[in-house]
Amino acid sequence: MLKLKDVHTYYGNIHALKGIDLEVTEGEVISLIGANGAGKSTTLMTTCGIVPAKRGSIVFKGQDITHMPADNIVKLGICQVPEGRRIFPYLTVDENLDMGAFLRNDKDKIKEDFEYVYSLFPILADRKNQAGGTLSGGEQQMLAISRALMSRPKVLLLDEPSLGLAPIIVKQIFTIIKKINEEQKTTIFIVEQNANLALKAADRGYVMENGVITMTDTGKNLLSNEDIKKAYLGM
Repeated sequence: MLKLKDVHTYYGNIHALKGIDLEVTEGEVISLIGANGAGKSTTLMTTCGIVPAKRGSIVFKGQDITHMPADNIVKLGICQVPEGRRIFPYLTVDENLDMGAFLRNDKDKIKEDFEYVYSLFPILADRKNQAGGTLSGGEQQMLAISRALMSRPKVLLLDEPSLGLAPIIVKQIFTIIKKINEEQKTTIFIVEQNANLALKAADRGYVMENGVITMTDTGKNLLSNEDIKKAYLGM
């Protein structure tokens, strides 16, 4: 469904991604783990067209999207929930969700999707007329995920969904992520520093170090790998 081949990305003279190869199959949950600064978020931003690849190719459902503008990539069905959530703080919950559906014109389906995301996160329904910036961190993360779902993505990219959240909220959000994958058949690509949670949720995982993919396997196998345990699981 999504394939990155020999992708190189730079920030000025800094070589952030050094020829990565990565594949996402339709219906999977994929996790990319690694230390801070490994290039995980850059991988998502390059896939979305926010930080363009210098070399290599990105192909989505048979179409080369390597140099495609970011808004066109969203139209094709790839949507990212950015690190730090980045909701619209002065817009209400309802208005934030409206913005997620900005590129759509199927009003009846949009109404259905409002009902669906409010069923996933009932607390947002209670806060629908409240400004996004007044929500708690966990509620803002729920809103960021819901806003992305309003675009009806085929692939949902999640950048550090557990960042700065209480463990009980993190557990709830990862439960919902699996539910979205199973109920909506949405393919999910997670970048996450919490390797334990990320790999437990994943069908397959990739390990990244210094802009290079160093390992890939099933989530289960990576969880039991001794090197992964030492480096990322504190075991």
